[in-house]
Amino acid sequence: MNFEPPLLKPMLVLEDDPIHQLRIFNILESFGYEKNDILFSQTIEFAKNICVSKPVKFMMVDLNLPDGSGIDFIQNIRQKNESNIPIMVLSSWNTLEVIYNALNVGATGYVLKEKDDFELMFAIRTMLKGEAIIDPTIAKKILTKFGHLLHEKSQDYCKEHAEMSQRQIEILNCVANGMTSREIGDELNISKYTVGVHIKNIYQKLEVNSRTKAINAAKKMGII
Repeated sequence: MNFEPPLLKPMLVLEDDPIHQLRIFNILESFGYEKNDILFSQTIEFAKNICVSKPVKFMMVDLNLPDGSGIDFIQNIRQKNESNIPIMVLSSWNTLEVIYNALNVGATGYVLKEKDDFELMFAIRTMLKGEAIIDPTIAKKILTKFGHLLHEKSQDYCKEHAEMSQRQIEILNCVANGMTSREIGDELNISKYTVGVHIKNIYQKLEVNSRTKAINAAKKMGII
């Protein structure tokens, strides 16, 4: 029984470095690709001409090319409704901005050139099976960045929904100083019942049920 995914042919390899071209050819040959199945291009312009004349089924694209960026090439391909063609970026660039741009215009895989042949073979096999692939190093960067963004958004959300009036902040500070409702009322020249209403509203905004929890939550959010 053959568990290997079917080969997508012909394949376009947009790569201007002869050494990397040879490496890619040897790896693809190990999958069963023959010389006539692989269309090499060193420039974006020639790659576009290939796409016009050949029914390309799979692409491997470098980003730093003599006549422009591989990202622009990918965007051009996608704009021509070639939405089903798997496009793997194989690049030395590992900055988040470049990665985001490549994925945003339609790359379905992103692998770093520094990876060994076994890892590159795994990535190609994954894409031949119709799945997306992101280099683990890149994925870790994205997840770390995404985690920071979520944390910042969560903090902003909390501050927005726990926004206090000036009077409530004054009462919170009094509570933090250990003052009773009567003492707070005397300090702020309001009744202890009004203080109680404010404290109840503060609890609701902070989603807590005690003075201690309210103080801790307010300090974490930078309210007091």
